[in-house]
Parts: sequence; structure tokens; C-alpha cells
Amino acid sequence: MYSHICVGSDDLAKAKTFYDAVFEPLGATPIMADIEGGRVAYSNKGANFMICRPINGESASYANGGTIGFSCDSAEVVDAWHKAGCEAGGASCEDPPGVREFPFGKLYLAYLRDPDGNKLCAMHAMG
Repeated sequence: MYSHICVGSDDLAKAKTFYDAVFEPLGATPIMADIEGGRVAYSNKGANFMICRPINGESASYANGGTIGFSCDSAEVVDAWHKAGCEAGGASCEDPPGVREFPFGKLYLAYLRDPDGNKLCAMHAMG
């Protein structure tokens, strides 16, 4: 449904360290790392994720109420993603990683804020 997601960062080197760590458990690969040019990008299963220095020259900011979700193959991958993110400068947010029950089924979720404050979620739909 989308071609890519892009979040802003004022410190691309720090953002790259964080996203290298959280994307490793998901199997995403770096496809571009142009720190001087202001862009870092990753790809996985046909989806692209980018981190960019804001083109307008103003400070990066995050969306209030916005969350970017990543699909995971298991609860163990969600936990590895969360651990990697916390160790790489992210901050756990929301409830601790675990099962959430919804009318449509159970999800195993974990939430992080990246070093620039963007809210991320790793999700495994439980059968």
C-alpha cells in the first residue's frame, strides 16, 4: 500500500546505529548510507524505510500519535528487535513487550522510541 516510510533525524550517524541494530533481527538490509548527503535507507520484503535530514533545514520532529509498525515472524523476533533497539540508544515505551488481546485476535507487540523520538512497533500476529 505504500512505497516507503521516511522519518527525520538531526543525527544520522546515531540514527544509523539504532536502525542497523533494530533491523538486523528483522532481516532488513541497508541499501544506502549517505550520512553527508543526508539519507540512510533499508529494504526488506519489498518495503523501504528511510531516515533523512529534513530538506527544509529545520529540526526533525516526530508525529504525535503516529506509529510505524514492523511485521515479525515470531514473538522471539519481536523480543530481539526490542532488546537491540534498547541497547542501541532507543527507549522502550508503552507497556513491556508481550501479548495484547483484541477483538480480532492476539498480537505480540513491543514499542520503542528511536533516538529522535519516532514511535516504532514490532508486531507478531499470533495464530
